[in-house]
Amino acid sequence: MSGTTLDDYTDRYAQRMRGMTVSEVRALFAMASRPEIVSLAGGSPFVSALPLDEIAEMTAALIRDRGAEALQYGTGQGDLRLRELVCEVMAVEGVIGSAEDVVITVGSQQGLDLLAHLFLDPGDVVLAEGPSYVGALGTFAAAEAEVIHVPMDHEGLIPSELDATLQRLAASGRRVKFLYTVPNFQNPTGVTLTEPRRDAIVELAERYDLLILEDNPYGLLGFEDGPGQALRARSSDRVIYLGSCSKMFGAGLRTGWVLAPPAVREKLVLVNESQVLSPAMLTQMIASEYLGKYPWREQLKVFREIYRERRDVMLDALTTHMPAGVTWTHPRGGFFVWATVGDELDTKAMQPRALTHKVAYVPGIGFYADGAGRQNMRLCFSSAAPDRIREGIRRLATVIEEETELRQVFNTPTARRRGPHGGPLSRTSFAPGPELA
Repeated sequence: MSGTTLDDYTDRYAQRMRGMTVSEVRALFAMASRPEIVSLAGGSPFVSALPLDEIAEMTAALIRDRGAEALQYGTGQGDLRLRELVCEVMAVEGVIGSAEDVVITVGSQQGLDLLAHLFLDPGDVVLAEGPSYVGALGTFAAAEAEVIHVPMDHEGLIPSELDATLQRLAASGRRVKFLYTVPNFQNPTGVTLTEPRRDAIVELAERYDLLILEDNPYGLLGFEDGPGQALRARSSDRVIYLGSCSKMFGAGLRTGWVLAPPAVREKLVLVNESQVLSPAMLTQMIASEYLGKYPWREQLKVFREIYRERRDVMLDALTTHMPAGVTWTHPRGGFFVWATVGDELDTKAMQPRALTHKVAYVPGIGFYADGAGRQNMRLCFSSAAPDRIREGIRRLATVIEEETELRQVFNTPTARRRGPHGGPLSRTSFAPGPELA
């Protein structure tokens, strides 16, 4: 019967479907896209800043002059010219790679899926920052892997915690398949892994025979410093690198890449061919035209200025409007601020009230595999105009104040545990430091 909410196919689904749930981000899209809602939720790039007329002319010329090639099948590894050009992009962060070891993917998200297919069996252990990118968590869940989070603070993943986790798992006889990390302007926290910690993590990888998946969509969007040296620049054998055109050009192209050791690359091509035959030649060739003929480094400067202004507006609005007890990160690049509202509030439960006040955010629980994050929220500043950001934060502050008042009226508040610097001490709050407002 059409229109029923019953599922007649339940007993036919694969076991892996039990681990798949709706993304907290995707679930918000329909509601957050309404014009009356100020959306601080989805992490979309501000593509309107691109020279769209020039890109239209470039694409029209591509179709006119090379349309038969652009509209044809390609190879499972991807277009050679694009692979050469992304090597030039990676070189900005110290990554020296060969086009022979690059595999083009349908966005870096597909790169994650290819690697999950390649490395993960049901029950395998994956380490990831806590919190971590929701798209990666969904991919690992679909592969039926167990994600174990390693704590992070204002300097990124904590090496001593990684060491302790690896020791504990080794003692219990469990092997870690890989560590997944977003070291630059991390999604969702905006935090950047410091240089000394990068060295320490690569050293731990050598000691424990650990593979690292380095996901780097935001690395070229730093506001105050040049791009740091990638983990892949420190180790070509221990680190598989994922890159994307989504943040530096256009998310709608769905063009990303994986740089992997030769043996891994060969198998990635096989898996890629089994999934999509070949990435779309048209979007690959558009990306090649952009990276090869357009001054993309100058365009990145435009993006950085826009995003820096919007970050500053968000941080100023948070300082102006947020009630006492709310803390947040101070990103030096990327798209996101990570806010902590305190132990008394639940950002998932608070979400309907926020939508009633016409403001959207992503609850922190979506960025953990273990149910943590209920006192956190991700706020995105990349796609909303400055005046909308100010208004959105004002509305959000009102929501937090109202929710706090209701809790105080109907519940007996428990004493909050305090950290050594007077800040909240909890599983989902970073230790106080220079990144915190």
